[in-house]
Amino acid sequence: MFPRIRYLREDADLTQTQISKQLNISQRAYSHYENGTRDIPINIIISIADFYQVSVDYILERTNRKELL
Repeated sequence: MFPRIRYLREDADLTQTQISKQLNISQRAYSHYENGTRDIPINIIISIADFYQVSVDYILERTNRKELL
């Protein structure tokens, strides 16, 4: 489960539909990623990190620092 992608989405006041369109995936697929019922492909993790301008390590909870170094 990746709770930080939900936090980032909600903090940006986006719906699952809006972010899924940005990522060029279905809302259903994004919902699975957010709920942890499906693994997130690395290319999607990178796209999410780029979209929110945070590090992949932040999304993966390897650090609490949002900002890129």
